[in-house]
Formats: sequence, structure tokens, C-alpha cells
Amino acid sequence: MIPINLSGKTAIITGSGQGLGAQTAALLAQAGANVVINYFNDPQGINLQRAKATAEKIGHQALAIEADVRDPATVAELFSRTIEHFGRVDIVVNNAGILRDRSIKKMTPAEWKDVIDTNLTGAFNVCKAAAEKVSDGGRIVNVSSIAAFHGFFGQCNYAAAKGGIASLTKVLCRELAKRNITVNAVAPGVVLTEMGKTIPEAVRQEMLKSIPLGRFGEPEEIASVILFLCSDLAAYVTGQTIHVSGGWWV
Repeated sequence: MIPINLSGKTAIITGSGQGLGAQTAALLAQAGANVVINYFNDPQGINLQRAKATAEKIGHQALAIEADVRDPATVAELFSRTIEHFGRVDIVVNNAGILRDRSIKKMTPAEWKDVIDTNLTGAFNVCKAAAEKVSDGGRIVNVSSIAAFHGFFGQCNYAAAKGGIASLTKVLCRELAKRNITVNAVAPGVVLTEMGKTIPEAVRQEMLKSIPLGRFGEPEEIASVILFLCSDLAAYVTGQTIHVSGGWWV
């Protein structure tokens, strides 16, 4: 047995009150890491409730912190509060993301901007803070998507943002290598989290025809690859985008 031991390390996972982010936080905590559950404070307080529930389920290793990844000031506060509470940051997982699907003929400038600001600029803001605050030998894992490589109809904003994530990853792996910080990305296929369930059923059934394994992914299957990339087992892996899609490529 080869264990993954993240004891003594601290991870920030953006957008981790639910879905893939929550599953990633739980898995990293199981490996021994302290985890920060980051959430965006919506007017209804739903995200706060979810983040608190996720943190309470994990236990004393978890802390919920609000931050809007689109805002560099709140991102800086996220890192400061994490270091104040846990003493360090070793791992950052850029998971925060939204969908605003629409064909380009119907897509509004606001729908384009919302997705780019959250999914790409948000990742940039977090990576910029991480470049200063993450300990030497740390890990950054960015969540891309197979949408960046397939060009799904109605997702020009989402695909552009997730393609940017893959490119950002390649650049940062070079810039941070001197501090032995690895930077990788995962590109999940369709995972039936709350976001994935917004895909119409008829579209989902058509998608299944393109997946060799014949099923959609589970959040823990994506989180397991993220866990690997955060571990010592992946010390020589950097600048890569790993597709976790059941073989869905063409």
C-alpha cells in the first residue's frame, strides 16, 4: 500500500461548498490536510449554508471563508485569513466556476463577461496570490474542462475560459518551477454535480454515446486525480492537463 499523506499541509479549494469542490476538500482532509472551504456569498445565503455544512462535516480540519475570486482584494484576504488560522498555504485548487450557456447569436456581453470573470480571471487572481503565498514545494491544481477541447455548442464563453485555464497552467509551471511548485490542470468530462445536472436530459443521453466507458463521472473520481496531483507521488508532474472523462476525446 502506498499512502498519500498530506498531514501538516493546508489547502485552499475555491468554490468548495458543494459538488466537485466539496468532494475535493473532503478527500484532501481524509489524507490529513487542513482545508479551506471557499464560497461566494450570494444574497440568499445559500452558499454560506452549504460551505458551513461542508466544513462541519469534515470537522476541525476545515474552515469556511467567503471570497469572491473575481475581486483581488477578497482573494488576498482569503490567503491572509488562511495563513492566520492554519499558519501556511501549501495547496491551491482553482475550482470556482459558473455556466451561462447560449449560442453566440443569443449570448449577451454580460453572459460572456460573467463566465470569463469567474472562470478565468478568478483563477488568475487566485494563482497570482498563490505565487506569493504558497510554500516552496507546493501544488496548484486548476480545474479546466473537456469543453475547452471539444467546443460544445453554446459554450463559447465557458470553452474559452477553460481553454485559458489550460494555457495559464503551462505558463505558470515554468514561472513557479524555481520554487519547486508544480502547476497542473484536470479536465473533467460531464460530472453530475448541480452544474452538470443543468444539462438537458436529451443532451446528456447524446453525450453518453461519445464516452467509451458508457457513463458520466462521479465527483470523487475527479477529486482522486486532484489528490494525486497534490501529493508527493506527482512531484515530477507539472504543466499538464489531465483528462478525466471516461475516454471521451472525439
